[in-house]
Amino acid sequence: MKTEVYNLKNKVVGEIDLPENVFAVPWKSALVAQVLRAQLANARRPWAHAKTRAEVRGGGRKPWRQKGTGRARHGSIRSPLWIGGGKAHGPSKLRDYSQKINKKMGRLALFSALSQKLRDKELKIFDNLAIEAPKTKMLAKELRPILGLKKNQKKYDVLLVAERDNAVIKRASANLPKAKAVNPESLNLYDMLNYKNIFMEKNAVSAVSKHYKI
Repeated sequence: MKTEVYNLKNKVVGEIDLPENVFAVPWKSALVAQVLRAQLANARRPWAHAKTRAEVRGGGRKPWRQKGTGRARHGSIRSPLWIGGGKAHGPSKLRDYSQKINKKMGRLALFSALSQKLRDKELKIFDNLAIEAPKTKMLAKELRPILGLKKNQKKYDVLLVAERDNAVIKRASANLPKAKAVNPESLNLYDMLNYKNIFMEKNAVSAVSKHYKI
């Protein structure tokens, strides 16, 4: 399948033949949702943690003897029954939130999202995303007319997929509100759904095909 190639002046400068098994995949909402949940879960870290009786400081000595006092028997003042004691059945930092997703499922969800972006005209192929210097102001000047942003609009809402050696675009985009530059080998589902527009370099298309072994 063919699509138009643009330059940074937003003018058509040619065509590119896109692989259909990447950019013509049907939208699979259930699979995309499953892979997205797994990606977010795998990035989650269990911060919540309540100390058990083994972790609370103190309580090494038996509070009183076992028999003959008339009081209930206790072995430690750090029992969950005591004030200052450990917590029974509390949240643990050892909890594992990760979910397993097969590589084939992950690739298919990625291609489904890319294809939908292309159908919605939210994915554009550019001959080159390079600018003269790694200056945020210079990149903003090029992107604003392409995205059709008004003066009061600050969020760019664009994911720039540049070649690995294009370090200039990555540095220039670092300070743009809601803009991110990634390598074609680092494409992930969350970023593609989080940003409305995707601008991809022409050479990055072949890099995606090569990396995912199409």
